[in-house]
Amino acid sequence: MSFWEVNLTIMQGLVTTAELFFLTLLFALPLGLIICLGSMSKITPIRLIVKTIVWIVRGSPLMLQILIVYYGPGLLFNLPLLPRFTAAVVTFVINYACYFSEIYRGGIQSIPRGQYEAGQVLGMTRSQVFFKVVLLQLVKRVIPPMGNELITLVKDTALVRVIAVYEVIWMGESFIKKGMIWPLFYTAVFYLAFNGILTLLLNRVEKKLDYFH
Repeated sequence: MSFWEVNLTIMQGLVTTAELFFLTLLFALPLGLIICLGSMSKITPIRLIVKTIVWIVRGSPLMLQILIVYYGPGLLFNLPLLPRFTAAVVTFVINYACYFSEIYRGGIQSIPRGQYEAGQVLGMTRSQVFFKVVLLQLVKRVIPPMGNELITLVKDTALVRVIAVYEVIWMGESFIKKGMIWPLFYTAVFYLAFNGILTLLLNRVEKKLDYFH
């Protein structure tokens, strides 16, 4: 089997990996903000429920969560199983939304209270202060820790092989049956390239927001 045939096969797995990555970001970033606001709610029951959910999700292995989301509905409630890729997306969105919520919370709490008070003195509502004063500063403060989570997300996509979603490593490993081990190690090149591009983009965004210093 030629080098280009190996590349083509692994690229098919890379498409799955990229789809999972971008769909997770699309839904987990806004959901994380909602969870963050819930965890900071002044309504005690809501705050406690949200904090408990975040604690459970962050404290349990992602692989276990993937298995529960995929097999749980069928085994517990006799419901049809979700499509494998859909189960993976749902699990990743919930998991990473909880991690993002803590990053958001840390960013929001790092904004000096005086800025909220100054905005209100100027006649702005709390929502106006948040969206017009706090939000852009929040983005600047959360980019570095968010970047670490995004790089972890790229690598965590390999875990979906536990429910037979054909991502990059699965495709590389498939060549072992043909007596070829190098394609498995070669998959690292794709991860390094993906994370390299991601790192450059994040650095560019940070520089764009330097005016907040």
